[in-house]
Amino acid sequence: MTTLTHRGRARISDRRLGDQEDVAADRDLSDEDTDDSKEVRLTLMEEVLLLGLKDKEGYTSFWNDCISSGLRGGILIELALRGRIQLEPLTMRKKRLLDRKVLLKSDAPTGDVLLDETLRHIKVTEPAETVQTWIELLTGETWNPFKLQYQLRNVRERVAKSLVEKGILTTEKQNFLLFDMTTHPVSNASEKQRLVRKLQESVLERWVREPQRMERRTLALLVLAHSSDVLEGVFGGLADERYDLAMNRSKDLLELDPELEATKAKGTEMIWAVLAAFNKS
Repeated sequence: MTTLTHRGRARISDRRLGDQEDVAADRDLSDEDTDDSKEVRLTLMEEVLLLGLKDKEGYTSFWNDCISSGLRGGILIELALRGRIQLEPLTMRKKRLLDRKVLLKSDAPTGDVLLDETLRHIKVTEPAETVQTWIELLTGETWNPFKLQYQLRNVRERVAKSLVEKGILTTEKQNFLLFDMTTHPVSNASEKQRLVRKLQESVLERWVREPQRMERRTLALLVLAHSSDVLEGVFGGLADERYDLAMNRSKDLLELDPELEATKAKGTEMIWAVLAAFNKS
């Protein structure tokens, strides 16, 4: 009886410790970027979509076929930064980032519908899948019809609606000759300007040659903006000389070896794994 009691208490203590770690991860998330502490907290998916939207028109470029997978990569990085998932430990057989499986660390709800939906998929999937496979599954780009259930549908619209709720976008109906389309023009331009300024400063005024010294969410946003084909637009308003400098420094950063960089800073493995996945695709 005493042993059972002790084991029960131990399990309760383990659960409480896990809950405390989840809370700590979310607190670290909100405290990490002190410059943004007074601003509306956005997910990486919301930031990527906001950067890709045309301000007045309220939709992304029709020629951009990268942003859908970029948003799915953002979901994986966001979950990792919040302490919900991680890559399986490095072993002799599984050294490469793209060979290591995504493991559930905690299934505690995040409060974001897309994140929690993905978390449920990861929780019930056996055997575990790699980062590249999860991006393909969440995007619906899989040859296996039995895995279409993992596709996250209407991600762009759902992220846009979240930004509407946060007062950053608005909703309108646009007529395109043969059909009507719901659009989401930017209503809070200062929030987008803040994001653009943040990325511009990260590769200009605050440039550091070693990515491990860069704030993790800024590094993640640079990777995702590049993978979603919206990074060039971020630097488009700069003077020619500064534009060239920003693009060259971004290129230098994004062409680094993800395998090597992932070993240099704790908590960045998922960021580099997502970049490796997009570099391979």
